[in-house]
Amino acid sequence: MSRLTDSLRNIFKVEDLRKRILYTAGVLIVVRIGSHITLPGVDASLLAEATKSQAQNTLFGLYDLFAGGAFQNAAVFAEGIMPYISASIVIQLLGAVVPYFQKLQKEGEEGQKKITQLTRYGTVLIAALQGWGISVRLQSMTAPGSGLPVIPDAVRGLGFTISTVIALTAGTIFIMWLGEQITDKGIGNGISLIITIGIIARFPNAILDEYQLVSSGARSFISELVVVALMIGIIASIVYVTEGTRKVPVQYAKRVVGRKVYGGVTQYIPIRVNTAGVMPIIFAQSIMFVPQTILTFFPNNEFMQSIAGYFSFTSFVYSFIYALMIIFFTYFYTAIAFNPKDVADNMKKQGGFVPGIRPGQHTADFMDNILTKITLPGSIFLAIVAILPAFMTRFGVSPSFSAFFGGTSLLIIVQVGLETVHQIESHLVMHHYDGFMKTGKLKSRRYS
Repeated sequence: MSRLTDSLRNIFKVEDLRKRILYTAGVLIVVRIGSHITLPGVDASLLAEATKSQAQNTLFGLYDLFAGGAFQNAAVFAEGIMPYISASIVIQLLGAVVPYFQKLQKEGEEGQKKITQLTRYGTVLIAALQGWGISVRLQSMTAPGSGLPVIPDAVRGLGFTISTVIALTAGTIFIMWLGEQITDKGIGNGISLIITIGIIARFPNAILDEYQLVSSGARSFISELVVVALMIGIIASIVYVTEGTRKVPVQYAKRVVGRKVYGGVTQYIPIRVNTAGVMPIIFAQSIMFVPQTILTFFPNNEFMQSIAGYFSFTSFVYSFIYALMIIFFTYFYTAIAFNPKDVADNMKKQGGFVPGIRPGQHTADFMDNILTKITLPGSIFLAIVAILPAFMTRFGVSPSFSAFFGGTSLLIIVQVGLETVHQIESHLVMHHYDGFMKTGKLKSRRYS
């Protein structure tokens, strides 16, 4: 505990780190403010009534999760960072099948700059198309009680559509820029932190819902303590699996260059148990929400509503199909993110080899075999974590609070938190190293 306190104290002793943290906090505050600025022409009070009954377990609910509630508020940041994420995923998938993008990925820094530029162009295009869809949806919404339209008749039309598309696209570009600024001048990955802060913003309301359940007598205080303890255990297990790696030893042959000897040491290639991260859940969730979203457009059709029961968030059929899709997408995305053949070829060029394994194709097959074996328990774990919120809802936990027991929300928070902590630790280590150098001891020894 004292070590943790000392680390927190040291964070604010380092001037550069303190500035980075304060800069990051300031940018995230700007993002949250923009999530509550309603688009021009939208009646905020009628919009609140219209979105009260909006189903959360639809594509709209998933979109609102990543937008930090801005989508439901019809704010200028309603699209959030999702267009950028969509463009990045498309470019990454193209890199696996299109030779042009494969070439860019292998060109180093120049290729990465070109990929970043193409991603930004794709972000603008996707944001504009989604902005048009949001404008159409807003013009079709009415308050359930009064029947009044969310967009007044005097505002409707082409002018509202154009202004909405421009405002939403500009909001997405601004958020994308803010994310890049955090990455460059702040601490942590800017895009990930923007998503995380939007998810965390829901946590106070979730706690309030749980408090109301306990205060009303719907659940006892002891059972609530059990729920909290279970949540802590789930978080600990996610951290354990996220940090879990399989280290593959790599031996480098000795090379004599002049009077110096290079190589001859053993290094390790860490292969993560959860290489795919949270992406399999996002892919599976997006597909599973499509039927539910379509069925919401047929509220009076009995046949459609009977089918909707099978795709309900808490149904066994939904959980089973959802888990299978997560396992599939875990293998799919892992194959894209980690290419054993490229790793084996790079090792061979650098004179490295796995002890007991011949370089080249044999090394690629060996690493592919390891990757396949450790991905299975990782994918099963992801599937269990993903369906946990549905089971917690069945046991009486409020839907808003159960979302933090697993699924996309908890995985993103844990992974982004770990990444940010690692960067803070790196800055602290660098500070200690710089401080030691400033004493002049190394310099005096070198030139004595």
